[in-house]
Amino acid sequence: MQIIDNELINKVVEAAKKSPRLRMNYNFHESLDDKCHRFINALEPGTEIPVHHHPTKAETVVLIKGKIRVTIYNDEGEVLETTVLSHEDGRYGVDIPKNVWHTVECLEPTVLLECKEGPFVQHEVDGILEIKK
Repeated sequence: MQIIDNELINKVVEAAKKSPRLRMNYNFHESLDDKCHRFINALEPGTEIPVHHHPTKAETVVLIKGKIRVTIYNDEGEVLETTVLSHEDGRYGVDIPKNVWHTVECLEPTVLLECKEGPFVQHEVDGILEIKK
């Protein structure tokens, strides 16, 4: 049994602060080939998560602490929906269906619990949506 406590959270948060990407995963799954990926994701403000999708996989994100903005886009890069997850507002997570373009913006130091189908597939160019500004 793996306990998710302050000691584990603090360890992952410290690793995220030191990472050039300003985020760090702690995986509960044993291999990137596992059929179900479960992990803690610590995010620091300034981390950049491109607009992306998982063509064959849904994704569930549950907020442990912090605040993030989740934005959903159509195929043309237009915003369809946005929501802020925060305990203060009573919004604790989202379930994103497969093949939905999305991104996460870290609004304050944040820790998430994420779950999605494996195996891990590196995003290819067609898995990232170019947003016109």
